[in-house]
This record gives sequence, C-alpha cells and structure tokens, in this order.
Amino acid sequence: MSLELISLENIQEVAHTYGYWAIFFGILLENLGIPLPGETVTLVGGFLAGNNELNFWLVLSNAVMGAVIGATCGYWIGRTGGWPFLVRVGKIFRVSEVRLVSIKEQFSQNDAKAVFFGRFFALLRVFAAPLAGIAEMPFGKFFLYNLLGAIAWGSQMVTLAFFAGKVVPLEQLVAWMSQFAIVALLILAALIAIPLWLESRQVKSATEE
Repeated sequence: MSLELISLENIQEVAHTYGYWAIFFGILLENLGIPLPGETVTLVGGFLAGNNELNFWLVLSNAVMGAVIGATCGYWIGRTGGWPFLVRVGKIFRVSEVRLVSIKEQFSQNDAKAVFFGRFFALLRVFAAPLAGIAEMPFGKFFLYNLLGAIAWGSQMVTLAFFAGKVVPLEQLVAWMSQFAIVALLILAALIAIPLWLESRQVKSATEE
C-alpha cells in the first residue's frame, strides 16, 4: 500500500466521509495485519470529536470495538493455523522449532501482559493476538485482557486528541505520537533482545566449557 493512500490528509478525508465506520474498520483492519495506521485513525477521530464534528463516546466505542473484534479474529487465526505457518517461517530464517517452542513458552508465561500492553506498541498491536492464539492462551483470559487493553489504549488516544487537538495542530500531534512510538518500540526491542543475547552467550560458554 502506497504511502499516499494512507497519508494524514486521506485519513481525514475518509473520516469526514464515513465518520464512525472509518474509525471502526480502520482499527479492525490494522488488527488483522493490514498495514493501516490505526493509531493515526484513532487520533483523527478524537480530533474531530474535539471540534464537535463527531461524538466523543461514539468515537471511543467504535475504536474499542474495532480493536477488540480485529484482535479476536487475529487470535483465532493464530489458534487454528498459526503454529505451522510460524514453523515454516522459522525454517526460512533458520530458527529451529526447539527455539520456537521456547519462545512460545516464554510468551505463555507473560501472555496477559503481552496482550494488554501490546496495544500501546504499533507492531505488537498486530502480532500479539495471533501469538496469543499460537501459544494457546485460554480464550476467556485473552478476551478479558484484550478488552481491557483496547479500552485503556482507545481512551488514551481519543482523549489525548480530543483535548490536545484544541491547542496543537493535528499534523504536529500525529508526528509527536509517531516519534514516541518509534522510541518506545526500540526500547521494547532492546528489553527483549538483550536478555536473549545474554542467555545465548551463557549457553555458548557452558557448551564450550
């Protein structure tokens, strides 16, 4: 998908034309893995609510429903066919099935946190639900933390745009949030990668000894 099709101007135009449906389906499709900027869609909805073009509570409810339904679909995709697909991808990148099983077990130990806090990280919003399905997280537990995460994330994004949009141009607000998202994702990647690297070093040292 070209960047022109998902520019801020086009998102605003779609939101003006289709209103709450644009917010609902924009976030739902992002959670299904389609490269749509769900965070920007939510900010645009909150901004329009702040300008009295849309209703705050309807924007929030559509954002939450889109996030919950999209992630639920992602969960069942992961639950029904995600593991064989992950094993095939692992072979391409030379990641052994034993290693994938270890990652799956680590995810299972932190599945509630991953589903809830994954809402606040762009890539995890897409992958957390399928990974929860692959890890066979109980659906009731997944649904609870998925719903709570969607409410917390949606409330933060819509409220931020609702109030900040009154004093800050929407373009600037989206730019700040994009920069924050990149920094947060880099920090998260470091927190995940460094312990794995240290663990592999320890295993290698133990093997050599």
